[in-house]
Amino acid sequence: MINSKIAEILYEIAEIYEIKGVQWKPQAYNKAARAIENLSDDMKEIYEEKGVKGLDEIPGVGKGISKKIEEYIKTGKINEYNKLKNSIPRGLLNLLEIQGIGPKKAAALYKKLKIKNLKDLEKAVREHKIKELEKFGEKSEEDIKESLKFYKRRDKKRFLLGEILPIAENIVSELKKLKEVDKAVYCGSLRRMNETIGDLDILATGNNPKKIIDNFVRLKEIKKVLAKGSTKSMVFLDNNLQVDIRVVKDNELGSALQYFTGNKDHGIKLRQIAIRKGYKLSEYGLFRKDKKITCSEEGIYNRLGMQYIPAELRENTNEIEIAMKRKIPKLVGLEDIKGDLHMHTKASDGNNSIKEMAEAAKKLNYEYIAITDHSKSRGIAGGLKENELIKHINEIKNTKIKGLNILAGSEVDIMANGELDYDNKILKKLDIVVASIHSGFNQSEEKITSRIVNAIENENVNIIGHPTGRLINRREGYKINLDAVYKAAKKNNKLLEINSQSDRLDLNWGNIKEAIDKGVKLAINTDAHSAETLWYMKLGVGQARKGWCKKSDIVNTLTFKELKKII
Repeated sequence: MINSKIAEILYEIAEIYEIKGVQWKPQAYNKAARAIENLSDDMKEIYEEKGVKGLDEIPGVGKGISKKIEEYIKTGKINEYNKLKNSIPRGLLNLLEIQGIGPKKAAALYKKLKIKNLKDLEKAVREHKIKELEKFGEKSEEDIKESLKFYKRRDKKRFLLGEILPIAENIVSELKKLKEVDKAVYCGSLRRMNETIGDLDILATGNNPKKIIDNFVRLKEIKKVLAKGSTKSMVFLDNNLQVDIRVVKDNELGSALQYFTGNKDHGIKLRQIAIRKGYKLSEYGLFRKDKKITCSEEGIYNRLGMQYIPAELRENTNEIEIAMKRKIPKLVGLEDIKGDLHMHTKASDGNNSIKEMAEAAKKLNYEYIAITDHSKSRGIAGGLKENELIKHINEIKNTKIKGLNILAGSEVDIMANGELDYDNKILKKLDIVVASIHSGFNQSEEKITSRIVNAIENENVNIIGHPTGRLINRREGYKINLDAVYKAAKKNNKLLEINSQSDRLDLNWGNIKEAIDKGVKLAINTDAHSAETLWYMKLGVGQARKGWCKKSDIVNTLTFKELKKII
């Protein structure tokens, strides 16, 4: 958890320097923050094992920044950061949370209108002062107004799925090490793979519940114990996530899992069905009068006259009705994935080399990967100019890992004017092209849709990356007619991406369901910027399952030979 805090501080330092107009430093701090954010190893443990030298060895972290990280690990603060924060108005950084306002615009708002915080910004929007500023205008003011509304609506108490899943897996792993614990699992919204998580629910079994609870509350991640009983406990972790654990009997784990996994409406509907059939359903099992009929998850659904419903689907959409008709398909699984078609290396803004990414993919038993570094207009992300791309393609093709096919690709920007960042002569040299929007978010729905459809119609484009452009709890995404995008993708046999980045998950599961219902094929990609974050595939597969995807809906379940026919 210290990694995310350090990365957050470094990002803020970069933003403050950019607001102040300082050259070079913002890029250095952003690069270091991204590197730390993508690390799987704990920074504190690296420091304890290797000292500041170990921090220096992290790609993207220079000696100056490693000293500041050392200072934070030792003291819990960074003096330079505190001085920088005190050098600007306290609320100025909050402006950067509003879509359409970057450091340069925040600086302009402060210098020209004395806007120091979100309250000042709202007042300026109401009084229509922003549209008068150079490089803003009426459209920009309206966009800021809408972004402020989104900012107020967002649920700040919920955590990203990708933040909580590793924490949950670690806690479950720690519990399983206890001799008193037979089984431990997480349930609730995390098991349903919801994109955001409010709190974490854990179930455990064992013969000594009190001892299990005693050991649980002593785990190093726990900051505060809110309640503690003989079979239950409620705690806060360091990041203020609430975790509830309950110890249940081994033969009641299945019914407890069923009870504590589905959302509220799914549970209510199941209990209503149980009552109509003469049963009583609870966390302790399915009963007829006082006789327990079954305690297994599969048994409960079967006795109620339906298929077993995978955890991800238990949202009370229409999964119960379809299960009663026994028409829930076999959903795609992580074990079905044979490759990853979107990832970055040191050539642009990634942490690792081509070979390091390839070796990590090989450990996942992949048949293929695509290296897709940024195109030239993504200067902030180290985008490659044409001559650099040609050299990069050669490096990719010269990288050999036995049993792994490495495709030379690029994540090519769909420019604000609708053109692609490279011309077709360059695009034809690539094995695979992921076309994505990274700019011009405030354009009209018609313009954004036209940009994406034009990219789809380009013969050299294979995949549309993160199609809606959203960032969960940070950015709503651009206005887009997805029906038109689905239609174009289907007509041109092009792929839409399920981007597995924790703050993207784009397409979301509702869009995924719409796309496959319209016959569109999808690719689940990690957009990984480090070897460590190839695990994000688990998040993307979770969203695909929530969107009812079968193996046949996802192209990177194909063998390499089959995939080549598509791309």
